This record gives sequence, C-alpha cells and structure tokens, in this order.
Amino acid sequence: MRDKETIEIVTEFIRLDGFLKFAAVADSGGGAKAMIQDAKISVNGETCFQRGRKIYSGDTVTAFGKDFIVRGEAK
Repeated sequence: MRDKETIEIVTEFIRLDGFLKFAAVADSGGGAKAMIQDAKISVNGETCFQRGRKIYSGDTVTAFGKDFIVRGEAK
C-alpha cells in the first residue's frame, strides 16, 4: 500500500508545477519542471508531462510512490 497525504487547496484549481512546490515535493519551479519532464509524476493514474495541468479537488497526484489527494472547495 502506498503512502497517502491529503493536501488542502483554497482555490478552484492549482497548476501541477505549483502543486508540487505547495506539497513540498519540489523545492523550486525548476525542480518541479524537471520531475514532470522526467515522467516522475502522474495525475489520476496517468503520467503527466504538462506543467500547467490544472489540478482540482478530488484529483490524486502521485510522486515517488506517494499519493497526494487534493481536497478543497470550488469557488
């Protein structure tokens, strides 16, 4: 079973690169970009190569074997 962590957002969505920094998966935008380009990140079970992909409440971002479940309220 994979580790899971719930991440709360207060906006309707967050871009994937920003989410990786917000969740402390990446320490910088450049680090987030490299992780995405190197196919280390998946969203809802699919590898994602789009830094600007919008992440919404209910999505699951997986990085390095850990699931980050996104929760928040749409505005």
